[in-house]
Amino acid sequence: MGLLSKMFGGGKDKAGDGVALDIIENTLKGLFEIGQFNLNYEISDDEKGNINVELYGEDEKNLTEREGQLLDAFQLYLKRVLQHNLPELKVNLNCDANGFREEANDELLEIAEKLKNIALDKNRSVYVRALPPKDRKVIHQYLAEDGRVKSKSVGEGHFKKIKIFPAKGGPKNRDGHGNQDSEELN
Repeated sequence: MGLLSKMFGGGKDKAGDGVALDIIENTLKGLFEIGQFNLNYEISDDEKGNINVELYGEDEKNLTEREGQLLDAFQLYLKRVLQHNLPELKVNLNCDANGFREEANDELLEIAEKLKNIALDKNRSVYVRALPPKDRKVIHQYLAEDGRVKSKSVGEGHFKKIKIFPAKGGPKNRDGHGNQDSEELN
């Protein structure tokens, strides 16, 4: 049996409580061994069906460098392994390290609040820098709670900007079109 077969479980058809947690645990052990990471983990699930993986240890700082790209990679890989082994299981899996995700989301919400206020005060569109889907989702969900503004992703590819604008039919410029000057916050 090859390395990928061992990590993906060789296509075994498993179902039931605890199987997903076992798959995640075995996958993490393999990743840590292959990548020579000095990390430990705690896996928990909640009543909503969410699985939370908390990673910690000497190599923890590597997970959160570069805006958490390695942490994102671990999370994506674990989700794909679960999808491969348990295609019928719909699960929300979250990986974190020392509260990194919460801090990052708080920063995104601060940016969204500032730009929302600018859009409302100046009655024009403003933009958030290009972000990956998971970060855009945080901002869109936050802004959806305020009926005075709307938001939409603009651009092509994986990273897109977010346009935030007043909800009343969108802002108009002098010639009656929606192409107003805008501000962007990084």
